[in-house]
Amino acid sequence: MKSPVHRCRDVEHSRGQGGVGAGTNCLQAEQRIPISKDVITSSSASAMWFIRDACGIMCAVITWLLVFYAEFVVLFVMLLPSKNLTYSIVNGTLFNFLAFLALASHLRAMCTDPGAVPKGNATKEYIESLQLKPGQVVYKCPKCCSIKPDRAHHCSVCKRCIRKMDHHCPWVNNCVGENNQKYFVLFTMYIALISLHSLVMVIFHFLNCFEDDWTKCSSFSPPATVILLILLCFEGLLFLIFTSVMFGTQVHSICTDETGIEQLKKEERRWAKKTKWMNMRAVFGHPFSLLWFSPFSTPDHGKAETYQYVV
Repeated sequence: MKSPVHRCRDVEHSRGQGGVGAGTNCLQAEQRIPISKDVITSSSASAMWFIRDACGIMCAVITWLLVFYAEFVVLFVMLLPSKNLTYSIVNGTLFNFLAFLALASHLRAMCTDPGAVPKGNATKEYIESLQLKPGQVVYKCPKCCSIKPDRAHHCSVCKRCIRKMDHHCPWVNNCVGENNQKYFVLFTMYIALISLHSLVMVIFHFLNCFEDDWTKCSSFSPPATVILLILLCFEGLLFLIFTSVMFGTQVHSICTDETGIEQLKKEERRWAKKTKWMNMRAVFGHPFSLLWFSPFSTPDHGKAETYQYVV
């Protein structure tokens, strides 16, 4: 039997000899060794996860500040000075509820382990425990010294291999991967909703103020009111477009069961094809319920998936 060293192939080295896809085509399906997801789940999955990246932290802080700015303008410029109490209560409650869900989703997306593969597990002892047959090899990431399952990619910012990594998003200061994609989708959805809601309220406020005295429309001076509303309008329009596109892209990625990196690299599909509904349930949990829309609910993925180490 060959030594374990011969069965651990460096990813970058193997790509230089014909690529991942080319190497895979030469092997039969039975040569793959299915390994439980529990085996490749990082110990940090149940612990606090936070990426110490200056750019990402700054973007995350800016995100919260922009939401707080929208909150300030909506409450103190448009709703509290309004003469219509019902209008203020309904819109204030709805906006604050959506903003709370957006920030909660952002926090969960940022502080949830996206699916990091255990670091440094490409040891001689561990490879021997896989009980590989002669001729079988495993992919080892030369950057974090971990054995990579299928559909895992290395993130240079997180410095880890992430299962089903879609992309690294600086706005949530984290990778979007298998474990936190639900929270990222909810974050983009709720930000798009509060952006749309704030734009509608700005339009109504402008129309009311044109018909009425500007001094009675806000507790601020007319010039300050106009500037605050224009800034909110610009912020709302910008983030409505951005998050709507991101939301649509993520939903399409989930339905096709193909991550952003896999689409970008045009990687050959080597995993079982499932229906769009099954793919949605795999991300948001089983079965469908209102918990799909809650950032406080951890998705129940049912049976643990099996990942392929050997290619």
